[in-house]
Amino acid sequence: MILNKEQVEAILDGNDEWEEWVAPLQNLLPKYSINSSARIAMFMAQCGHESLNFKCLKENLNYSAKGLNAVFPKYFKNAGRNAQDYHRQPEKIANIVYANRMKNGPPETGDGWKFSGKGVIQLTGRANTEAFAKSIGKTLSKTLSYLTTKQGALESACWFWRENNLNGPSDALDIERATKKINGGTIGLEDRIHHYKKNMLVLEGSNGLGKFKNRTPILLKLGSTGEEVRKIQDVLRLEIDGHFGKVTEASVMTWQSNHGLQTDSWS
Repeated sequence: MILNKEQVEAILDGNDEWEEWVAPLQNLLPKYSINSSARIAMFMAQCGHESLNFKCLKENLNYSAKGLNAVFPKYFKNAGRNAQDYHRQPEKIANIVYANRMKNGPPETGDGWKFSGKGVIQLTGRANTEAFAKSIGKTLSKTLSYLTTKQGALESACWFWRENNLNGPSDALDIERATKKINGGTIGLEDRIHHYKKNMLVLEGSNGLGKFKNRTPILLKLGSTGEEVRKIQDVLRLEIDGHFGKVTEASVMTWQSNHGLQTDSWS
């Protein structure tokens, strides 16, 4: 199965650049055996959530000082590092939080920023980038440039998909297991389910929805705290304090409305 132009437009609804994704999707998904309605629906749902429907192709590291201490205490307050010196400075932040891991060098090498997340499922770290480069037969420098293109942003996600055997949970219609392989948990599961259902409707109509095994999502409400709340605040570019208050509520409701979702009652 290959996505046609009308299907891409429907799946990437709200993305003004959807036409530019048609050729890459038609060329790359079959190459990586993402070639059935179940696999395509899952791939597009997971990537749609991770990249705000293929609109955000680079990791957002624009944290406030308060957010850094809340999200990365290991590297800031617990390490005796003054987060205020890194306030809203993504490059400096990346060079700290990604230093000395994933085959990255220490902060002064700049590897953290150079190999920060890129693509529709954000490829992160020197080790992953080198492995991807070897897979596609490009130098590391050319691969970094390639990742800034739509073709590269998509192919890196396809490569990640294949490396992590994500066609397995896709064939089993298991969105929760696919999410855990990508995210390490189930953050954003409700939105991923929304994307998946929509994609199956586009690809198979109501018959596609009948096959889907719904899962219980993580539910947040006013007063909720923790990592799931911080993730939402990061995506919405809010102050990251891990507390689901009125400002977060209003921003989430606006996001839901803008993406054609029914707005929830959070009380």
